[in-house]
Amino acid sequence: MTESPGGTRRRAPAGAAVLREDVTEAIRAAVFEELAAVGYARMSIEGIARRAGVGKTAVYRRWKSKLHLVLDLVSAVAVQGLPAPDTGSLEGDLRLLYEVTSRALKHPVAGQIIPDLQAEAARNPEIAEALQKALREGQHSVASGIVQAAVARGELRARIDEDLALDLVSGPLYWRSVVVRTDLPKGYLGRLASATAAGLRAL
Repeated sequence: MTESPGGTRRRAPAGAAVLREDVTEAIRAAVFEELAAVGYARMSIEGIARRAGVGKTAVYRRWKSKLHLVLDLVSAVAVQGLPAPDTGSLEGDLRLLYEVTSRALKHPVAGQIIPDLQAEAARNPEIAEALQKALREGQHSVASGIVQAAVARGELRARIDEDLALDLVSGPLYWRSVVVRTDLPKGYLGRLASATAAGLRAL
């Protein structure tokens, strides 16, 4: 119940429904599983609802289409982001970032969903925009924080080319884990952190 400008009390509309958060989370989890199992093109609201153990109406009350549902989930990834490393050194921050990112990319669901959404993004500008936003506000915001902290500590030049620096930080592990999709040899993340730090110092 709310109070109108005239001072009278009014009730919420009789048909207003409260969406249960546990149902919403079950649907979100089902979307990730369904994407991994069948891909975006074959994914359906019916399949999502069945996997979540709810009716189709519960899905449609929250999202009007599977496109809007996937866009919402991809955007949520950007909001969650990655933990910002704070080890006190550039190489230590890079190593921690790579360890966390590597674990995330090794997850079978992530390994199947990301390439599928990238392929779909080539055909759908809305998905392409959401993916770019997620990458920019997620991985790149953390990488930017690492670079700026290193500049503040005097480990990197103050006038570093930040766009090139972010490409150097984020690109190699993504290429190896998502594009080439090969196992990382023992010690690879440490060597990558050292090589990346050396490359950043050269910029």
